[in-house]
Amino acid sequence: MLNRIIAALFLIFFGLTSVLFYIVALVIWVLTVLVDRRLIVLHLFTSFWASLYLWTMPAWSVHVDGRRKDAWKRNYVIVSNHQSQLDILVAFRLFIPFKWVSKIEVFKLPFLGWNMRLNRYIKLKRGDKAGIAQMFADCEKALSQGNSIFIFPEGTRSKTGELKPFKPGAFILAKKMGVPILPVVISGTNAALPKHSLNFHGRQHIRIRMLDPLAPERFDGLSVEALSNKVHAVISDELEKMAPA
Repeated sequence: MLNRIIAALFLIFFGLTSVLFYIVALVIWVLTVLVDRRLIVLHLFTSFWASLYLWTMPAWSVHVDGRRKDAWKRNYVIVSNHQSQLDILVAFRLFIPFKWVSKIEVFKLPFLGWNMRLNRYIKLKRGDKAGIAQMFADCEKALSQGNSIFIFPEGTRSKTGELKPFKPGAFILAKKMGVPILPVVISGTNAALPKHSLNFHGRQHIRIRMLDPLAPERFDGLSVEALSNKVHAVISDELEKMAPA
């Protein structure tokens, strides 16, 4: 019962603050949209907004490893495993500029989805050929403008936390655009907020780690499938190392 009460209070806090922070985001957008071509200031505010929910939940200890200063100087296709909805908040703790690729339904959510639109994050309409083609076009445009993009190549959350096969989209983009791939590994979110659960699950240690990037010249001769398998193996190995003993 206590866990449900904590979860309910957290969701109420989440909902009420989303209204306030969206208003702030809208003001930032109005003041910066003409001078901040990549909307970095708005994205960093969004990173603070997301991080606040992790900071205000004392039972969730989040540790960030391997932050890269060069993520500010060049763009990447960032790929990460996906254990929980909580991964989105945790990824914002990196405090680096990027554009999310997210299913189109999320953009319809009040305040949070509206803020994603302000940030020009990239919509994906699953199962729709025209929507997928538009997503690729939007990603290519974002990359050509110097933005990084963040993709969960599993496509959906893992129920068990075990790494699922990767879809090819991120790797097609990296090869076509000649952009390095930056693997990111998230551990512990599956226990903190399992799929299809909104309950509080007690004290959890969450980690997010940025690994060494894979430069285009290192995968130029690889097929999309071989590249996908290579990155999958790297993330899988690191995920195993980060698992609690």
